[in-house]
This record gives sequence, structure tokens and C-alpha cells, in this order.
Amino acid sequence: VQLQASGGGLVQPGGSLRLSCAASGSIFRFNVMGWYRQAPGKQRELVAAISSGGLTNYADSLKGRFTISRDSAKNTVYLQMNNLKPEDTAVYYCKLSGPVEYWGQGTLVTVSS
Repeated sequence: VQLQASGGGLVQPGGSLRLSCAASGSIFRFNVMGWYRQAPGKQRELVAAISSGGLTNYADSLKGRFTISRDSAKNTVYLQMNNLKPEDTAVYYCKLSGPVEYWGQGTLVTVSS
């Protein structure tokens, strides 16, 4: 299984970005796809996750600004990020959880004026 993340970049505070992560390979039908992030000097933390059944889970501090969704037919998960703040600057990783966990390569999001 391979995960290919994309959509990161430089954005000004208050701006928006949409991250995508496409999974390919032999994927277990029942799974959870999620986004994590790691800022410099900090531990990796959960941003949001969504199950194959559509159940979602968000970090409390990000509710209302970030929205996770998925296209199961394409094995792709999205993260819509609105009203971005400098503290959202991090490398964002996608993860596919099933019988085995897989991580994508990460995409850098920089929020700066």
C-alpha cells in the first residue's frame, strides 16, 4: 500500500488549503484514513480521521476550521483547512489504518505573512 499526499504550501494567515491523500494497492475494505501533523520540536498529533463508514473524529482545537472527507471509490481522503493560523504550520501526514498501518510521506503547510 502506498499513500501519496499533496496540497501543502505557503498560505497567509486566514487563508485556506485543501490536502489530498490517495491510497493505492491492496486496501482492506474496513479502514480509517486520517491526517496527523508534526510541528518543529513537537510530537506528531492527530488532526482528523474518518472511517470507511464515514464516522469522523477531530482534534478538539481544530473543530470548526478543518473538515475531513473521503472518496472511498478513489481511496482518497481530503482535509479542508480554513482560517489557517501560523500555529497550523507543520508537516501533515496521512495515515491508513486497518490490519496494518501505513503512513504517507508528508506535505508541508506553512502559514505565514
